[in-house]
Amino acid sequence: MKKIYFTLTGTKHYFGSDFLEPGMKVRLVKEPDNEYDQEAIKVLLKGVGKIGYVANSPYTVLGESLSAGRLYDKIGNKAKARILFVTPKGVICKVCKKSLTDK
Repeated sequence: MKKIYFTLTGTKHYFGSDFLEPGMKVRLVKEPDNEYDQEAIKVLLKGVGKIGYVANSPYTVLGESLSAGRLYDKIGNKAKARILFVTPKGVICKVCKKSLTDK
């Protein structure tokens, strides 16, 4: 199965990204009631809470990582991921294989 990457965005609205490190595990939770984006996927860090969202705009998605809209149907209501890179332009994460649906 192909590896799936996404960009974590919006961290500046919560706790920033200075404390994020490669290898940290995060949880993805679909947020269908989000008033701004029906395909919103929030990103949670254990012990901290919401740290941002899966990017869903051409302005926030980095490289070839998937937008929330493209990722939405590939995961269940919840999924696990791991932070791979923390850069000045954004945070790149990889979805754990066990979290992917067979679609």
